[in-house]
Amino acid sequence: MSHPPDTAGTLLEPITHPLLGELPGIKHAFFTRRGGVSGGIYNSLNSGLGSRDDPQKVLENRERMRAHMGGTHLLTVYQHHSELCVRTEAPWQPQAAPRADALVTRTPGLIACAQAADCGPILFADPDARVVGAAHAGWKGALYGVLEATIEAMEAEGANRSRIVAVLGPSISKAAYEVGPEFIDRFTSAAPSNARYFSPSKRSGHAMFDLQGYTVDRLRAAGITAQMVGRCTYSEPDLFFSYRRTTHRGEPDHGRLASAIMLT
Repeated sequence: MSHPPDTAGTLLEPITHPLLGELPGIKHAFFTRRGGVSGGIYNSLNSGLGSRDDPQKVLENRERMRAHMGGTHLLTVYQHHSELCVRTEAPWQPQAAPRADALVTRTPGLIACAQAADCGPILFADPDARVVGAAHAGWKGALYGVLEATIEAMEAEGANRSRIVAVLGPSISKAAYEVGPEFIDRFTSAAPSNARYFSPSKRSGHAMFDLQGYTVDRLRAAGITAQMVGRCTYSEPDLFFSYRRTTHRGEPDHGRLASAIMLT
């Protein structure tokens, strides 16, 4: 069993996207696994307090990300693959995080952060209304409405969906996401047109699912401008954590990647 080379102690190496990077008064980062203090299978920038990693190391990793962003607090929610989004004007302690899969704020310095390890992290911004958001969308969240819930929460804070832009960060690609017949049926039952996101796999009755394409299309169908980073968490182990890759390797746990956005 091989592991990525030790990246502890190196500089953070987040990915950015021009759609968000060119907006005034907004900072964002799709953090990779590089630049933290965790070791072993969590090497090295693990943001997941729900993992089995040393909590003190995870807190140090989160502090490094907060410092990189230059904000006052890095906020994550207790993610559980729901369609729930919360709005906040004030920080909370990590152990008191609300149960949701997205958060929205218009308070400068509060860093809205989504965690993922194959699921889609989506960062949102309306630079004119000065509202930002972060969502965690696996197949369940994307199918049942977390993306639309985030947009609606932003509108409740004064945003206009005609001005909202969103970027899908590193997540599992179609080439690495094989699903079974019951999964296919769930999506095609919701909308027959969803069949276009599936292509045959090598196993009979199974298919490769384009979660990235599905997510971006749902965002665009909601009336906002959306693009993707276009990186696959499964296929780049030196940069990204991946739940599915961990499962295939028989490893006991996996780290979580953080994707963050903030009003400066």
